[in-house]
Amino acid sequence: MAAPTHPERSPVEIREMEIGDLGGVFALGEELFTAERWPSLYRTWDQYALATHFASDSETCLVAEIDDKLVGFAVGSILEKPGSAWTYGYLIWLGVDPNGGRRGIGAKLVGHLQDVFIELGARMIMADTDAENSAAISFFEAQGFEEDSEHVYLSKNLTYHPDYIAHHRKGRVADRPGGVRGAYRRAAKKGKGGGNGH
Repeated sequence: MAAPTHPERSPVEIREMEIGDLGGVFALGEELFTAERWPSLYRTWDQYALATHFASDSETCLVAEIDDKLVGFAVGSILEKPGSAWTYGYLIWLGVDPNGGRRGIGAKLVGHLQDVFIELGARMIMADTDAENSAAISFFEAQGFEEDSEHVYLSKNLTYHPDYIAHHRKGRVADRPGGVRGAYRRAAKKGKGGGNGH
């Protein structure tokens, strides 16, 4: 008796993101990058950030599809450090539909993005994740990433700070003369500009 044949699975297709993909990519990211799941995530997943990255670095924004259905995405950027000969590829967001099956979608996205970065002259690819996200750390290590430098991200909960409470009771604390925007306005008047010096 012949062994049963299994229908061949459709391949995972990786291609450059198009403007028509933004809605689906944003929706998948909304499912994956929630504040409840990753409360210390320092980047904000929102439509503006996605659209900005797509507009400025569309060739480093990729989607994965199976049978024309979006199953994953990678959003990257090329970084050039002034005064350095090094150009970096930065993987900002990587998202895979958890219902996509174990098809190596994330690895395919990273591999394709790595090829794009090489074509654009990057000498290094960087990615970061929450220190508690052991699954992501294991994934990146399996792709050849190494933890060659350690950054410490500190956080402070501001929800009990008097200014935070006043902001929600009386209006925007940032618009008051002593608030954040006030500091930027004062610095701009003195010709110093805002920013944190990095």
